[in-house]
Amino acid sequence: MVMEEGGQRDRGGGTPATVEAERRQILVELGEQNLDAICLSTYRTACKLRFIQKRCNLHLIDIYNVIEAVRDAGLNAVELNAGISVTRLENLVSALFNQLSKRLPTTHTIDPRESAALLVEFLLAAIDSEPDSRLTVLSVKAMLATLCGGKLVDKLRYVFSQVSNSSGVLVQSKFDDFLREALKLPTAAHEGPSFGYTHTLARSCFPQQKRVMLNMFLDIVADPPQCLVWLPLMHRMANVEHVYHPVSCSYCRGNAMTGFRYRCLRCRGYQLCQNCFWRGNASGSHSNQHQMKEHSSWKSSATKLGRALSRTLGCVSSREPPHPIYPEEPERTLNLSNIVEILAEIKRLRVEHDAACQATTNPTLLAELRLLRQRKDELEQRMSSLQESRRELMVQLEGLMKLLKAQAAGSSHASPSRPSPTVRSVGAASPQAHMYPPQDSLAGVGGDVQEAFAQGPRRNLRNDLLVAADSITNTVSSLVKELHSGMHTHIYCTYVHRHTSIKPCRCSFHIFEITCAQVIF
Repeated sequence: MVMEEGGQRDRGGGTPATVEAERRQILVELGEQNLDAICLSTYRTACKLRFIQKRCNLHLIDIYNVIEAVRDAGLNAVELNAGISVTRLENLVSALFNQLSKRLPTTHTIDPRESAALLVEFLLAAIDSEPDSRLTVLSVKAMLATLCGGKLVDKLRYVFSQVSNSSGVLVQSKFDDFLREALKLPTAAHEGPSFGYTHTLARSCFPQQKRVMLNMFLDIVADPPQCLVWLPLMHRMANVEHVYHPVSCSYCRGNAMTGFRYRCLRCRGYQLCQNCFWRGNASGSHSNQHQMKEHSSWKSSATKLGRALSRTLGCVSSREPPHPIYPEEPERTLNLSNIVEILAEIKRLRVEHDAACQATTNPTLLAELRLLRQRKDELEQRMSSLQESRRELMVQLEGLMKLLKAQAAGSSHASPSRPSPTVRSVGAASPQAHMYPPQDSLAGVGGDVQEAFAQGPRRNLRNDLLVAADSITNTVSSLVKELHSGMHTHIYCTYVHRHTSIKPCRCSFHIFEITCAQVIF
């Protein structure tokens, strides 16, 4: 096998004998299935390749997964006749099965490394089946597209895209190269004498057609050429593996059949299971020369009668097309110029967004915000202490009022003829109040409180104490309002000063700090 330079097969430094033994492992397992006992070469080849497909878990991968893996490996931009290394093939197959293991449910697990190793071994054995053969991009695409699962129509559409020109016409030379690579698979399964490659195969597939378009090429599904007759059969085998027929085999006397069921058109009621038919088993008056009809499903007598009546009345079409009809002209490639401009604009906006995010996450700004939050917490603690002081003052005032009531009651009993002091209005200014200056202990206290404790002979202490309590309550309420309004104003002024050239203002928040200090200390 001729490979790309630097593509020597290396498996941990093993000797050529051990490498060859590993490569033959899957072929040894194939020989243990006793599939050579099948008489018909078409069924024998399809059964062998179906075993290889399931043993490598390639039946769980469809053609679209193969296309994606080939694109990710960068083989779409490489010429079909370009050689690739074994290492690159191993990486492609490993990625294929690693993605498969991620898609499978937890109830269905596979060993990606084992599956990849077995598939690579078989592909290399197929390359070695012909002398002077080399591993190319076309060989990898052709073999993976042939062995993978999925619909046969989708696989043939992909093959046609590789062997046609830009006008959607089949190129005979490319199709000949595809047949050379695809027929290496039955050759590796020891079916070369029946389905080996010859130089006249490409012309024999479409002998009367000068221009082969897509829909003509897809007719392989219903009427395949002799060299590819095993390919549609392998797909039909996969579709009927779990089909159940509630009848017994006329040869092995099995109670039921699974898979294909074969009915003799000459011997009445004579039916064979697929294993007996494939191996040429016959009994009684039946002969292998009799014409047999293959059934891929079970239909009861009532179902058959109803279908026959529908066909007679014209309600059901007697024949359905083997594949969908596709437009002959290939689809035009999209104009990606506008998309490229849009992607560039999206990239620019994304860069601007990232820059804005970095600006908002400036460490200096974050530090300032943390300091402001800390200052806010301190002011809230001061506000709590002011409220606590207010409660204590109210308690003290309540005690003083009780004491004054008691003193007033005692003085009234002692001198009943003494006139009671005249009650004066709260807002009126007494000229005698200025004659008695306030005590030093009342410094920093409001005027109403000073007047309440002033040494005036004509004061009503009870009313003055109530006025003082109301004044303290209003003062604390105004402090709370100033706290909330001043806090937001200070944060805004600080942010404007940090990020603009405007000088900070003398907001009410700074005055509030001075007021708090005077009241507390």
